[in-house]
Amino acid sequence: MAATANTTSMFFIGFAILVLSCFCLIEAQKGGFSVELIHRDSPKSPLYNPLETASNRVANALRRSFYRAHRFKPSSISTKAVDADLIADSGEYLMNVSIGTPAFDIVAIADTGSDLIWTQCKPCSQCFRQDAPLFDPSKSSTFRTFSCSASQCENLEGSSCSSNNTCRYSVTYGDNSFSNGDVAADTLTLPSTTGRPVAFRNTIIGCGHNNDGTFDENTSGIIGLGGGDVSLISQLGTSIAGKFSYCLLPLSDAGESNKMNFGTDAIVSGAGVVSTPLTKKFPSTFYFLTLEAVSVGSKRIKFTGSSLGTDDGNIIIDSGTTLTLLPEDFYSEFESAVASQIKARRVDGPQGLSLCYDATTDFAVPNITIHFTNADVKLAPLNTFVLVSDTVSCFTFSSLQGFAIYGNLAQMNFLVGYDTEKQTVSFKPTDCSKN
Repeated sequence: MAATANTTSMFFIGFAILVLSCFCLIEAQKGGFSVELIHRDSPKSPLYNPLETASNRVANALRRSFYRAHRFKPSSISTKAVDADLIADSGEYLMNVSIGTPAFDIVAIADTGSDLIWTQCKPCSQCFRQDAPLFDPSKSSTFRTFSCSASQCENLEGSSCSSNNTCRYSVTYGDNSFSNGDVAADTLTLPSTTGRPVAFRNTIIGCGHNNDGTFDENTSGIIGLGGGDVSLISQLGTSIAGKFSYCLLPLSDAGESNKMNFGTDAIVSGAGVVSTPLTKKFPSTFYFLTLEAVSVGSKRIKFTGSSLGTDDGNIIIDSGTTLTLLPEDFYSEFESAVASQIKARRVDGPQGLSLCYDATTDFAVPNITIHFTNADVKLAPLNTFVLVSDTVSCFTFSSLQGFAIYGNLAQMNFLVGYDTEKQTVSFKPTDCSKN
């Protein structure tokens, strides 16, 4: 989906649910902390639908993947603004944080593909429906807005000035969802699995007074985890040493939970770790990697690039796009190499998935390795084929005209660590159910 306000296009991401609780405030130190990570289809999730079958959930995940991808427009990447492509109904992460003093709990979509943190606020001239109460900034002793001449306003692309000299933000998304409100600062509190919540003062947020669109009633806004200046990751900065990590559970473990780590707890180390450089490109929100080749068994297929570039930063790592999406010509060669090594009956699959097999009999999956710069990521069968029904198993890669996205099925059972200070992403094969 392309953002229409200020002509920016960003990309929505998220894969699971972060359900947190808040108890008390402590000052954040340069250490580590973790929060609980729960798959959106887990019974613990507020989005859980008990009427859906496992096949329904997989099909819905694939549908969301294509929906997000096809609404992203690479041609608009070079434009400038601070907003993001987001459809809250397709949201995969929810984060329950607290804003203000005293702390006020909100539930917002945690999005590694956007930057601005915003929530619906009183008074609300137009708000989408949310089940929880709205945040009332007048009741927070630490809430403050910015004048139009403040650096926080001048440095925020896409900001504007109200008639009373208050800095305003405005974001509009490709599905016509939008949020408008005051650029502000307040204390943001993150709960921790250690039981000691972590408070971050003077966090820049958006206080939305006019918001509408396809947002879910379980949410009240956005928590941006991207690479831009106003994202949560960037604002936490030295307090987490620019580090966060996650470990995505296989679809079969949706009822389980694990952790999302920040700071020293997010360092990925030990046997089997491989690391690849992050490439800084516009927009800074996205995490760009460099894909050099893929191997199917002993056959190595060189990646010649995408609309993101032919060399460095030619693919985005996205924890919310279900499939890994590749340019059509490259994907065709990749698929042919995989199909040539599988001895099973091909069958029709869902729209967009062209390599599917009869799953009623076991079949051997070839070894597939993703060659990023300085990092060879060896995928397991659960990363490369997924059951889309009781009888059909499909390849977890697909084609997208010109574009390249490394999706979450390829990341399952890997501890994936981001270090924005060293500008690296690390992968470690891990049983995420035990992490």
